[in-house]
Amino acid sequence: MAHLLSNPYVLTAAYFSVAGLTMILFLTIFELVTKYRVWEELKKGNLAVAMATGGKIFGIANIFRFSIQHHDSIGRSLVWSSFGFVLLLLSYFIFEFLTPSTNIDAEIQRDNRAIGFIAMILSIGFSYIIGASLSM
Repeated sequence: MAHLLSNPYVLTAAYFSVAGLTMILFLTIFELVTKYRVWEELKKGNLAVAMATGGKIFGIANIFRFSIQHHDSIGRSLVWSSFGFVLLLLSYFIFEFLTPSTNIDAEIQRDNRAIGFIAMILSIGFSYIIGASLSM
């Protein structure tokens, strides 16, 4: 197996597969913790949900990027990416906690694009902080 993974094409496909499947899992977890149903809202054209979800997708992918770049195996990258995802998920809860007068999920479900945009930027911003710390 080590010989097979020394081929850059096979290794790239392996990272792509593992990251893609894990991203689906992580997005499913995000779906479970939000009070709205992402795909139903997207079908309605809810741009706030699209921005918040896009930020999560970018954030997860960015954490994977840092992890792949700085770790020497798929397994180690997966472990560190998973840890980074937990931190990204925690940042979502911190956002909710720090805005007690605003129900973030309800505002995003109502297509409040300002809140959706801030949620997107927070996911992207935290992903850079998390990713950079994963490279140590």
